[in-house]
Amino acid sequence: MSEYTAQDFKKGQPRWCPGCGDHFFLASLHKAMAEIGVAPCDTAVISGIGCSSRLPHYMATYGMNTIHGRAAAIATGVKVANPNLTVWQVSGDGDGLAIGGNHFIHANRRNINLNMILLNNRIYGLTKGQYSPTSPRGFVSKSSPYGTVEDPFRPAELCFGARGHFFARAVATDAPGTVEILKAAYEHQGSSVCEILQNCVIFNNGTHDGVYDKNGRAKNAIYVKHGQPLIFGENNEYGLMQEGFGLKVVKIGENGITEKDILVHDAHCEDNTLQLKLALMGNGDGFPVALGVIRDVAAPTYDDAVTAQIEEVKGMKKYHSFAELLETNDIWEVK
Repeated sequence: MSEYTAQDFKKGQPRWCPGCGDHFFLASLHKAMAEIGVAPCDTAVISGIGCSSRLPHYMATYGMNTIHGRAAAIATGVKVANPNLTVWQVSGDGDGLAIGGNHFIHANRRNINLNMILLNNRIYGLTKGQYSPTSPRGFVSKSSPYGTVEDPFRPAELCFGARGHFFARAVATDAPGTVEILKAAYEHQGSSVCEILQNCVIFNNGTHDGVYDKNGRAKNAIYVKHGQPLIFGENNEYGLMQEGFGLKVVKIGENGITEKDILVHDAHCEDNTLQLKLALMGNGDGFPVALGVIRDVAAPTYDDAVTAQIEEVKGMKKYHSFAELLETNDIWEVK
């Protein structure tokens, strides 16, 4: 692969509000693509509708700003039609999980080789502040002036429930953490979901404040890495242990607990039970928010299977082109 810089992937002047999480994520995506090393001409970025879906306009790659909720469907077509392209699909929580929810779950179920980015600010920003599928119960917005009476989707649950094989999470303001999971998503063969936690500074500022800066993440987040113990805290003084069918937070050094007693993260385990528990932590339950690659399991991909099937069928046919197809029927020569 050739060497690229982030500048090689930049185009245009982003038109987002100052301080919007989309700015942070875009910079990390440019950097990740440069480090991955796939040429801009071999890359496609597909989006739907929403603030975050303007992102293809700022990429010096192939790109398509599609219709509301259909980014995953169109990205699927792009990948199946041209398997050599690296395809990134970018959606917000509204675009990806509301009108696009059906496509989201089936892209995961089929295990299409897409890098699916979910920019989650828990609000509809482009249409001026209505609650979204990830807004918490009781959330007050323009479309729920007395508070929502619904429980939100939790993206990891949808991904895992649809038999997804890759799920990772980062905070938009954490560039190293974001670049790391984007590179891991690219390396994974099959559908990958990267949830990016970000604030909408106009309509939902502060929704991820507990982990939005470095100090907050030191106190309230845990960076999970395959094969490493689940330790966190400002001084790595806490860890996670299994308790029955659940998890519990323990302090290392108390009650005889040592690092050897702490659970070791296994992102490659096919059974997603513990991975899902990690992914659902941190909603005011006394547990830290899990960041990093939570699940990464190998499985056959849809696009590879389709390509193999086409070649298999072609091998059984007597014709291999349209001209040869015509010659399989009766032919008359008109003079």
